[in-house]
Amino acid sequence: MTEAPDPVPAPGQVLVDVDAAGFGFVDVMALRGEYPGFPGVGAVPGVEVAGRVAAVGREVAEGLVGQQVLAMLPGFGGFAERIVTDAELIFPVPRGGRAVDAVAIGVNALVAELALHRVGAAAGERVLVRGAGGGIGTLATQIARARGAEVTAVTSSAARGERLRALGAAHIVDRTESAIPGADYDVVVDTVAGPDLEKHLELLRPNGRYILCGAAGGFPDVGSFAPLLRDFHKSLSLSALSLNSVAPEDLRQSWKRVVALLEESRVSAVVDQVFPLTEAEDALRRVAAGKAFGKVVLLPR
Repeated sequence: MTEAPDPVPAPGQVLVDVDAAGFGFVDVMALRGEYPGFPGVGAVPGVEVAGRVAAVGREVAEGLVGQQVLAMLPGFGGFAERIVTDAELIFPVPRGGRAVDAVAIGVNALVAELALHRVGAAAGERVLVRGAGGGIGTLATQIARARGAEVTAVTSSAARGERLRALGAAHIVDRTESAIPGADYDVVVDTVAGPDLEKHLELLRPNGRYILCGAAGGFPDVGSFAPLLRDFHKSLSLSALSLNSVAPEDLRQSWKRVVALLEESRVSAVVDQVFPLTEAEDALRRVAAGKAFGKVVLLPR
């Protein structure tokens, strides 16, 4: 833990008093040196927080002060009591919403919603979610179900499977017993990647869509994408999604769709554990070991 001067918002930025910070696998990758753009030793992890706007820089509406928001950071730095970020990267939290729940929904919901939106997951389609018990996976399961899809959740235990069934999964695959589910799918949402990506690509039906939005299992090699050419007659498509490349306006529209699902009680926050910031190392170990179900949250105060 380190004391630092309070940050000051530059033009176009806001200062946020942090009530809760999200701890995701992106932070694990950053701390391992596996995530591009993380400055390295001495840098502060954390890409999302929830809190209240304490001050604004020039060119930002004064009316934002006091508002409860979800805030993304253009880089990292969220594991702190106060942060500054671009005003276009803050999103209103529904009235009465808890900061812990807001950050548990947060970036993970944006990834899951945009992934399913981009591939056009539709009612009646079969959607497979890899890494379904993680922060993105629990929300992808709920959002796909809210879109009317039949969801198969791939996870690591029967107990996690039952929790995913309660979130809307129609079918559960315990990867510790059966590594590859035996059916055809219209959409695969993959937060894992790793060496089994090729086998999951092969599960797509003709015109199936595969969207990669995480690499908890490591980065796949080039050979993993062979089915795209080998099975070209199936007209498969594969895309990758990182919020780093999404325009702020698209993020805002996605957040509006997420909030609508929250207000309709079709999606809910899944909080695994809450740690004080002083125990961030314990949170790191939990996320890195794949033990978390849903989102791990840090409280800085």
